[in-house]
Amino acid sequence: MSDRTAATAPPPVTGPTRTPARAGRWSRRSAVPPLPVWPLTVMFALMPLWWALGAFYLGWSVLGVVLLALLIARGRVPLPAGTACWLLFLALVLLSATRLDRATAYFTFGLRYGFLVTALVVGVYAHALVREGVAWERVLRPLGWYWLGVVALGWLAVLAPTLTLTTPVELALPHAISGERFVQALTHVRVNEFNPVSRAPIYRTAAPYPYTNNWGTAYALLVPCVLAYLTSVRTGRFRTVLWVSLPLSVVPAFLTLNRGMFLGLGAGLVYLGLRALLRGNARLIVSIAALVLLVWVVSLVVPVQDMINARVSTTDTNVDRMDLYLRTWQAVERSPLLGYGAPKSVDTTLAEEPLGTQGLIWQILYSHGIPALVVFLSWLVLVARRLAAAVSPAGYWLSTIPVIALVVIPVYAYIDPNLSVIFFGVGAGLAAVAGPVNRPALGPSAMSRPAPLTPWRTRGFGRAAVPGRRRPSAAAGVAAVPLRTVGGRADVAVEPVPGTAAVPWAAGKPSPAAPPTPPASTTDPEPSPAEAPKQGGAR
Repeated sequence: MSDRTAATAPPPVTGPTRTPARAGRWSRRSAVPPLPVWPLTVMFALMPLWWALGAFYLGWSVLGVVLLALLIARGRVPLPAGTACWLLFLALVLLSATRLDRATAYFTFGLRYGFLVTALVVGVYAHALVREGVAWERVLRPLGWYWLGVVALGWLAVLAPTLTLTTPVELALPHAISGERFVQALTHVRVNEFNPVSRAPIYRTAAPYPYTNNWGTAYALLVPCVLAYLTSVRTGRFRTVLWVSLPLSVVPAFLTLNRGMFLGLGAGLVYLGLRALLRGNARLIVSIAALVLLVWVVSLVVPVQDMINARVSTTDTNVDRMDLYLRTWQAVERSPLLGYGAPKSVDTTLAEEPLGTQGLIWQILYSHGIPALVVFLSWLVLVARRLAAAVSPAGYWLSTIPVIALVVIPVYAYIDPNLSVIFFGVGAGLAAVAGPVNRPALGPSAMSRPAPLTPWRTRGFGRAAVPGRRRPSAAAGVAAVPLRTVGGRADVAVEPVPGTAAVPWAAGKPSPAAPPTPPASTTDPEPSPAEAPKQGGAR
């Protein structure tokens, strides 16, 4: 979209509108209210309750059905970039089910497939919330509560390392199902992973997950989400709680001894640091340095490196993994297109784990075949490339999520609720990049200066939502992200002149004078979408 087109005011919109002064209320003229945030809150914020009931894994897809029902009731919603790619991946995974050879395998396959579908639903839902103008603070808060639950259960593992619990769901399941090793790990509560056959056994943080590697993966993925919230919301008690939780989280994180977790976080920080250097963002560089300093200070108290060295020297984990990977690849060579449908236990490996485990690459290869892996990796690269266009502080941090997911994929698997965490952050980030939400924070509160969002439509199946060339039948809401004046910068929005709307101009082009608009009333200090100039996507 050209600068001239972006500065041209569209005809008045007669559809439902939402004004910045009433960010929490829907206009009386609206026929369709915005999607509610409470389903995400129930799903993510109440995670400790689902864990205690034994329903964290088995009930996750049920909560996803609630989100899907709300989306279907809403009707047409914009799909985030990469949706078509993920639907192709789902089709390949479903096709691989023809290779299953035992009845119990259909149950575990259905559970994993539910995680894949639920993740997409969560991503579309979060994407739609941002596009409808729901406050950025409200959209990301469920992830913040999820983070606090992970940290709290991590400290429970530190303080009560031997705690176990037989859950109601475990008691309710038939013995033929609950007796399966995979299902037993999901429904029987343990706060730590403990290997009694190790020559130097140690309790490693796991709750609410069955394995410590899942906890480490969640930690690496949630840290950018928390920092995205903290850099975009400047006030509130919840923000204070998140700040306190960050240094507290390092202790249970260190006790996982997850080398992949440190590798993923390190790769994300390096990626972010390079972006900050290229853009000359000194504040972001200082933030990264402060985070690294915090980890270093805690490492002086918790000798994590010595503990990792002791664990590696007294166990055969590396040898077992390499043997498992070798056997997995040999099996993939015999069924490269569709795989075997699900991981399978064999007695020809040194490790006790089934073939197709200990890393998502190996799980997809063994269970669903080489084409499915290619499509999955393509989705990660696609969303990483789209999120690289982010220019706001929150967008910077969210852009590291697919990078972290890509780095840990050889050693950790996340076809579980962690996949929904990835889609949550990616969906919100893609909505920000696709539209005028993509702006830095301003002043004491990142929610203090919301910018109006013009109507959007989806062009093409599975592609990113783009501004409509014609006046749509219904107007979207308002993007609850503030503006900031940075002189001479092409990648940020310009501070609006009173009575006008800010327009994010294309890189390398000067900002023409904004056309005058009637001043806003005292009860509605910001222009409504119908009064605002048409905006181009800040890319």
